[in-house]
Order: sequence, then structure tokens, then C-alpha cells
Amino acid sequence: MRWPGGMNTIPQSMCSEPCRRGERKKVRSGRPCCWQCEACEGYQVQADEFTCKDCLFGWRPTANHTTCEQVPIVKLEWHSAWAAVPVFIAIVGIIATLLIIVTFVRFNDTPIVRASGRELSYLLLSGIFFCYTVTFMMIGAPSPALCFFQRLFLGMGMCISYAALLTKTNRIYRIFEQGKQSVAAPRFISPSSQLVIAFSLIAMQLLGVAVWFIVIPPHTTVDYGEHRSWPPEKARAVLTCDVSDLSLMCSLGYSILLMVTCTVYAIKSRGVPENFNEAKPIGFTMYTTCIIWLAFIPIFFGTSKSPDKLYIQTTTLTISMSLSATVALGMLFFPKVYIILLHPEQNVQKRKRSFKAVVTAATMSQKLSQKASERPNGQAKTELCENTEINTSPVKKTTYINYSNHTS
Repeated sequence: MRWPGGMNTIPQSMCSEPCRRGERKKVRSGRPCCWQCEACEGYQVQADEFTCKDCLFGWRPTANHTTCEQVPIVKLEWHSAWAAVPVFIAIVGIIATLLIIVTFVRFNDTPIVRASGRELSYLLLSGIFFCYTVTFMMIGAPSPALCFFQRLFLGMGMCISYAALLTKTNRIYRIFEQGKQSVAAPRFISPSSQLVIAFSLIAMQLLGVAVWFIVIPPHTTVDYGEHRSWPPEKARAVLTCDVSDLSLMCSLGYSILLMVTCTVYAIKSRGVPENFNEAKPIGFTMYTTCIIWLAFIPIFFGTSKSPDKLYIQTTTLTISMSLSATVALGMLFFPKVYIILLHPEQNVQKRKRSFKAVVTAATMSQKLSQKASERPNGQAKTELCENTEINTSPVKKTTYINYSNHTS
């Protein structure tokens, strides 16, 4: 038999070719022996020759869409670039913090260490140390024990740091406000009182964490939020501690409140001369810290739908905490360590001045600086000296206090 076109083979007497694996037959209307082959797409696999079905939650199709396989579970690895940067910053910060602690302990009785408020300084350094160590807890392989410490120290480092700074700034503000009205020193400015205030603020954070532990015990969870990502071959689940974004912000919220309050007191104390206290370095520390956390919030929540959410959010959080700790170290402790180690001749006891004289000089310099531009050269300085001499004239009962012990 001859066929048109010179063909020697017999044509196939069928309407449609057989479908390949992973494809279903879509029958043509009115022609039951004819069909179109359609590939099973997305997260579907071939159930039979006519239908496709979705894979179960947490599963994805194989490359040929014939069977389903479990979505691989991943976690942030130590060798990842997302982990390397925060870990490096944390290690450098921990080493610097330990060196400063050793220096302060070694020169514990020197004037510059005593004037800085040793008790609150050590408390602040411990908070900075915890801020750096949180990095390792956030990157480590999740387990119930690690999740416990992650919850505990996530906001604790910041809480300790800003509780100490808030106590310091509040103390400075109260001292100079009280000095404008009376020669008597304000209440609760002794080292023991300052520690009680700081630990009271820290206790609020511990109470909140304890309630969190009771309501939701720490445990791990597998987050399948990305298991429908495209293409299916890249779908993955994330092994993580059961800490939602809302819980995270609640844990950090109290520390942020302390930070904002400390910034407010730093602004109120900005007019106090820097020779008398640490108000200005604390102020610069808080302004910079606020900028860091204002940048953190949009980055953290803006990437909640990203496929790399785990990496971006963890890296952003750990770097923000490490940068906040680094700013505090650089502004408040590095200058002191520099003097202690390289310029010991400056580490001497300041001369004693009456409490009223110190505050009067601070008040007068603040007032006269506002009018200095309107007066002839030297007039403002002369008036300052005259007022200081008048207000510091001897009286029958004068309480002399080493200002470094009250304005640190």
C-alpha cells in the first residue's frame, strides 16, 4: 500500500499521543478517545492518568511531579555569610568588654574609675557583655535549652544596659535640679540606692519573661511559612525557636522604653557642663542608639515575607544589638581606658568643691552662654566668676562633697 508523500510506514491511527509521566489527560469534549496532555504544575503531582492532586502541607513534588517529598528543614549555619559578620562583631565586642572589665578591676581604686560610678559601670558592662553573647544564642542550633536562654537574654542585655544608663542620667538630672533650689543633696543618689533602682527596673523585665515562660514554655518549631515558595525545588522549612515577631517586640519593647526614657533625661541634662559628669557622652550614646533601632524596625518587619527572612532578621537583630553595645563601649568606656593606660598622669583626684558651688557654676554657665553673643568679650566670664564667688562664700554650716561621687 502506497501512502501520500512517499511514506512507507503506516500512520498511527490514534487521535492523541500517550502522555508523559507527570502529565494528565484532558479529554476533548465529544471525542472520548482524544485528549490533551497537561503537566501537573506547582505543588501538584499526578494522581492518575486523568487528575493531579496537591501535596500535603510540608511536602513538595519531585522534579517529574510523580510523587511528593518532605520539604527539607534548614537552620542558620555558622559557616554562612549571614552568620559570619555578626559573630565576628560579637567576638571583637566580647574581647573588648572583657579587657575593659579587667582594666577597671585592676585600677578599681583610682579616681577616674571611682568617679565613673563603679557599681553602675560594672552593671552596664555586664549588660553590654550579654548583648554580644545573644548573637551566639540566636545563631546556634535551636533546642529547648537554647530557646530558654534565648528568651531570657534576648532583652536582658539591653534591659541591664539601659537600666544602668537611665539610673545614671536620672541621678545627674536630679542632682542639678535639686542644686538650683537647695544646698542639700537629693535623695537616693548613693551607690547602694542606685543599684536598688537599677535592679528594680531589671526585675520588671525578669517578671515579664517569667510570665512568658509560664504561658508558652520554650520549645522549637518548624516554620513552613516558605514551603509554597517558587519554584518548588527551593521550598524549605525553618527550624527555629517558637518566638513570633510580636513576642520578640514585646520582649524588646521594655528595653526600648528604657532607652527612650534615658534619651529624654539625656536631653534634659544636655546643658550640664561636661567637666562635671557623663551627661554629654550618655546623650551621644543614646542619640546614636535610637538611630540604630529606628533603622532596625523597618528592615526587620519589611523582610517578613522574604524567602531569606530567617537570615535577614537574625542578622539584623544581632548586629543592631552588637552596634548598640559597641556605641556604649566607645562613648563611655574607651576614653576612660585610654586615660588609665596611656595617660595615668590625668588619673588624679579632682579638688573638692561644695555641692552648691558646683551646681551654681553649672547653672550660671548655662545662663550666660545663652547671652554670650550679645555681650562684650570677657563680660560673661567676669559675671560668672563674680556669681560663683558670691554663692560659694563660706557660711557657718557648709556641706562639702566630692562632686565626682555625686555627678558621675
